[in-house]
Amino acid sequence: MKFAGLSLHQPRIMGVVNVTPDSFSDGGEAYDPGAAVSRGLALVAEGADIIDVGGESTRPGADPVSQTDEARRVVPVVRDLAAAGVLVSIDTRHASVMAAAIDAGAKIVNDVTALTGDNRSLDVVAGSGVSIVLMHMQGDPRTMQTDPRYGDVASDVFHWLAPRVAHCETAGIPLARIAVDPGIGFGKTVEHNLAILAQLGVYETIGCGLLIGVSRKSFISRLCENELPKQRLGGSLAAVLAAIQRNANIVRVHDVAATRQAIRVWRAISQADGAVANV
Repeated sequence: MKFAGLSLHQPRIMGVVNVTPDSFSDGGEAYDPGAAVSRGLALVAEGADIIDVGGESTRPGADPVSQTDEARRVVPVVRDLAAAGVLVSIDTRHASVMAAAIDAGAKIVNDVTALTGDNRSLDVVAGSGVSIVLMHMQGDPRTMQTDPRYGDVASDVFHWLAPRVAHCETAGIPLARIAVDPGIGFGKTVEHNLAILAQLGVYETIGCGLLIGVSRKSFISRLCENELPKQRLGGSLAAVLAAIQRNANIVRVHDVAATRQAIRVWRAISQADGAVANV
């Protein structure tokens, strides 16, 4: 299986570059375009296969950003990273930003609304030839953590994502250009997140790539001792390895070098045990 030209026979790392002043884990650190490009290149040097560039925070309670401001933030960063040969993903829910980033060289669209947030976005992605990550979110960033409810969360999310994938296929986006993300922390309680991670195998039956974003998420601090985002590395690595063990193909992370090291050691042990055929 491939996604955006990458073989998914081994876990792939998506490094995060937030060109924002207010992202939950590193807001403001890469707000300057030059700093954002430098961060992206540094993450590639650490082992990232994809760089995910975002110009609008989607943390719980975040206010929306105008599409003009969002595009102004991300397009120069996408252009410079793509020109350097980096596989760039644009993290946006707005069709105009998608189109501008694709023109600048982005090869993946990562949409927290799974192409439902803007009625033009499906056509933009279908007509461009780029790949798409369809994420599940209950509500929107301002409301999503206000008493989220499910029957069986893993099943409910599956039955929301699978029709979205089918709809994209009908619109002309082949399965090889699609990955799904169950949206850890997006309209989910700690218990919901744990149930999804424990049952990731259900999403394999959709037949496309599976991306998981657990890095520095607040559920880690609630399970531990209220660590600040940058103090959640241990919990992030544990969640990443649990996801890969359950056949996640791509992990979206802030700490690329540590994640790459953890995956390499885990895979070496698994190979020695006969559980993984190819490292």
